[in-house]
Amino acid sequence: MKNRFIVALVLIPALSVVALSQSAATVAARKYRKENETKLIRNYLELLSIPNVASDRENIRRNAEYLRKELERRGLAPQLLTPGDRDAPPAVFGEYKVPGATRTVVFYAHYDGQPTDPADWTVTTPWSPQLLTEAIEKGGQKATMPSEVPLDPEWRIYGRSASDDKAGVFTILNAFDALKASGIEPSVNLKFFFEGEEEAGSPNLRAVLTKHRELLRADAWIIADGPVHQSGRKLVSFGVRGVTSASVTVYGANRDLHSGHYGNWSPNPGMRLVKLLSSMKDANGRVLIEGWYDDVEPLGVLERKAIADAPKYDDDLRRELGLAESDGNGRELLDLLNEPSLNINGMKTGNVGALARNVISSKAEAVLGLRLVKGNDHWKQLEKLRKHIVSQGFYVIDREPTSDERLKHPLIAKFIPETSGYNAQRTAMDLDVSQAVIEAVRNASGEMPVTLPTMGGSLPLSIITEALEDPALITVPVVNYDNNQHAADENVRIGNLWDGIEIIANVMTIR
Repeated sequence: MKNRFIVALVLIPALSVVALSQSAATVAARKYRKENETKLIRNYLELLSIPNVASDRENIRRNAEYLRKELERRGLAPQLLTPGDRDAPPAVFGEYKVPGATRTVVFYAHYDGQPTDPADWTVTTPWSPQLLTEAIEKGGQKATMPSEVPLDPEWRIYGRSASDDKAGVFTILNAFDALKASGIEPSVNLKFFFEGEEEAGSPNLRAVLTKHRELLRADAWIIADGPVHQSGRKLVSFGVRGVTSASVTVYGANRDLHSGHYGNWSPNPGMRLVKLLSSMKDANGRVLIEGWYDDVEPLGVLERKAIADAPKYDDDLRRELGLAESDGNGRELLDLLNEPSLNINGMKTGNVGALARNVISSKAEAVLGLRLVKGNDHWKQLEKLRKHIVSQGFYVIDREPTSDERLKHPLIAKFIPETSGYNAQRTAMDLDVSQAVIEAVRNASGEMPVTLPTMGGSLPLSIITEALEDPALITVPVVNYDNNQHAADENVRIGNLWDGIEIIANVMTIR
C-alpha cells in the first residue's frame, strides 16, 4: 500500500492527553452546530423516519432519493450508482473538487439498517424516532424538541439506524456544511459514498465499484461507522472483521409427534442440534473446529502496542452488562477481537411461552454467524464448519432430505452457506494518512484517541480494497458504544453527533 500523504507526524503514546489549540475546523464546526442545533436534529428525525431495511426496495429508493436531493442542495453533483440492476439498492454518490488539491478522500457511510420487530421496541417504533432525556436504562423520559438551545448533549434519539449508520451520513454532510458556512475550504477533493445494502451483506458492492472504478478513484476512504471505545474515548480503527454465516437444519421424524406417545423413542432434533453446536466450542468459548485459527495473520509490533495501550475496560463492561464472567479464559475483549469467532445468531425448534406444545418437532434450525480476521478466507472458514458437521457423523446436504435419505442416514444436516460474505481488512497504522487522521481526531476531541488495528464489527472494506487500487481505509466511529445497534431500542447520544461533526470536519482538512 502506498503512502500517498506526506505528513510530518510522530506516533504519540495512546494514553497521553495533550493540550491543543483548537483547529479552525473544530471552531467552525462547533459554531455552526450551536447556531443550528434544533434544525439539524429536526432534519435528522426526518431522515430516520424513512424505513430502511435493504429488502424493502420501495423505501430504500425513498432513502436514496432523499440523500440525492441533500447532495444536490449542497452542489455535490449527485449520482445513484447501481451495478446495472435497477432493483438493487443504489449507492448515493457525490463529489466536491477543491482547486489545487492533489489528494482525494472518499467519505463512506451506509443508509440501510437491520430488520427489526416493532413489538420489541420500548418507547417508540423503529421508524418513529423519539427524543429521550437520557438512556432508557438510566430512567430517560420522552421529550419534545425544546425551543431553546443548546440541547442537552445527554439526550438521545431512539430509532432504527439512529446510530448504525445514518449517524455517519448525518455527521459527514453537516461537517461539510460547517466548513462551507465558515468559508473554510477542505484540503482534499471530497467524494461521498452512501451505501444502501451494507446490512444485507453488500451483495452488489463489488459490481458497483468495478463498474464505476474511475469515478471512485481515491487515495483514502474514511469510514464513518461504528461506536467509540467503551470508555467514551474517541476511536480510530485501521481494520474490520470479515463476516459470513450459515444455516444448519437437523431432522427427526417427517412430521411433528406427540411427546407423550413418542418421547424416548423418536429422536429429538432440538437435542441433536444442541449437541452438535456444543461440539463446536469449549467451556471458555474457544472454537474447537479443526483449523479454525490456523490461517490468522499475526499482528505487528505497532498493532500489539496499540491494544496494550488502550484503556482497560473489561471489568466495567462486565458490571454494566451483568456478567459474572466472560468467555476467553481471562483474555481481554480487545485481544479476542483479533481472532475469528463463531456465534449462534438464532435457533428455532417448536415454540416457547404461550405457544409451547407437547410435541417432538420434526426439525431444528440454527443460523451461525462467523466473524473473520485478517488471513481468514470466508469460503474456507465455512468449509471448515461444514467438515466439522460431517466429523460429528452427519450426512450433510444442501437441500431437504428425500424419503430414502431419511431411512438410510440416522443423522442428517442441511447446510446452507451465505453467498455474500466477505473477508477482513486491515490498513497499516504507520502510513502518513493514518497518522494524519489520528491527529485530526486528537485535535477535534482534545485528547489522544484510542487506536486499534481491528474493531469488532464488520464492514465490506475488503471488497473496496480488492475492487479498487488499494486505497487506505480508516474507520472513524462517532456514536456512543451503548447504542443498541442491530437490536431494539437503537439510539444515539446527541453529544456524540456533535462530536462527530467536529471530527469529520477536521478529517476533511487533513494535510
